[in-house]
Amino acid sequence: MNDRTENLLLAVPGILLLALAFFLPIAQMLALSVAGPDGPTLAQFERFLSDPYYLGVLWRTVRLSLLITLICAAIGFPLAYIMTKVGPRLRLWLVVMVILPLMTSVVVRTFGWMVLLSRSGLIPELLRDMGLVGRSFALMQTEAAIVIGMVQVLLPFMTLSVLGVLTRIDTRLEEAARTMGCSFLQTIRTVVLPLALPGIVAGSLLCFTLSASSFVTPNLLGGARIQVLAASIYRSVTATPDWPFAAAQAVILFAGILLVLIPYIRLTGTRHG
Repeated sequence: MNDRTENLLLAVPGILLLALAFFLPIAQMLALSVAGPDGPTLAQFERFLSDPYYLGVLWRTVRLSLLITLICAAIGFPLAYIMTKVGPRLRLWLVVMVILPLMTSVVVRTFGWMVLLSRSGLIPELLRDMGLVGRSFALMQTEAAIVIGMVQVLLPFMTLSVLGVLTRIDTRLEEAARTMGCSFLQTIRTVVLPLALPGIVAGSLLCFTLSASSFVTPNLLGGARIQVLAASIYRSVTATPDWPFAAAQAVILFAGILLVLIPYIRLTGTRHG
């Protein structure tokens, strides 16, 4: 038995597991999305793309996912950079603080935000006491609440992705830039940021895809009034129930995520030969 056959046999269990857990459900979803009483049809996709309400849901999902990703990058990069500059002991505690929320259920964290953001919660009350908002101000069931909750959920993914790249950057490159007359901000912009770009892109992809497909946090913080695509799929399954239309929405969400992933895969494949 040659090495190639042996490697193939070793890979068979993993391939079978992937086929059963991923490819088979995806194939069933694709088949269901085009199922019709008289054979395959694209009526469900036409219904989605011709309805302004569902197009608005799709646009809100994309817009909020982009905003959440940008905020995570704006917070995660400086945090990861600070973690590379502190001592090993403090860095360990900072990593623990970043990872710790991941050990708590998303549902529990979201209910915590519901308490904080409710009309009588700590954050609205604090803003009212400071005179920044009116007495009728509310954060729950708004897009702002969804963004706040999702940033807290996804920030560790961005921070750890960037941290893994920053720790491999030679500090002498920054020292050389400072020696040549660059200010601190110029060093960050011309040296650190370009070298950290792979980590930022990887973290952005994680944040965007997880945000676009998230259901629990947007549904609880946004409520029924502010729908995202994952919540719309859930409603089509449970309230109607309309499985073919729900499958068509899932296919559109899946295709949109693939459109984001393919350029990154091609780019990383080119860089690595």
